[in-house]
Amino acid sequence: EVRLVQSGGGSVQAGGSLRLSCTASGLTFDDSDMAWYRQAPGSQCEPVSIRERDGRTSYADSVKGRFALSQDNAKTTVYLQMNSLKPEDTAMYYCATRVTGYLYSCSGPLGHWGQGTQVTVSL
Repeated sequence: EVRLVQSGGGSVQAGGSLRLSCTASGLTFDDSDMAWYRQAPGSQCEPVSIRERDGRTSYADSVKGRFALSQDNAKTTVYLQMNSLKPEDTAMYYCATRVTGYLYSCSGPLGHWGQGTQVTVSL
């Protein structure tokens, strides 16, 4: 069974930084895609960063240059370093793998999802 356990997040003022962590089990970590998604209040789930199995990493335009995905294969953990945070980054963030689809929320049977962690950025 694939399991993704998240940690990190919290509240920070605009311009600050946070790091999210996601530890995976039940999969071949270094041969798996890993991703971060987020869902802001009243908005649909959206991808933030995706690392493909071949190592290519992509970012949403809204976070390019500010967020960085990295992973530690020995710890089977993926990280999302978030710098220069803005109020519009406020959302619930989800770690995920093998996502082939989702509806409104960052959940569902078409992928494996972490439990979510709240990030709140204030002015």
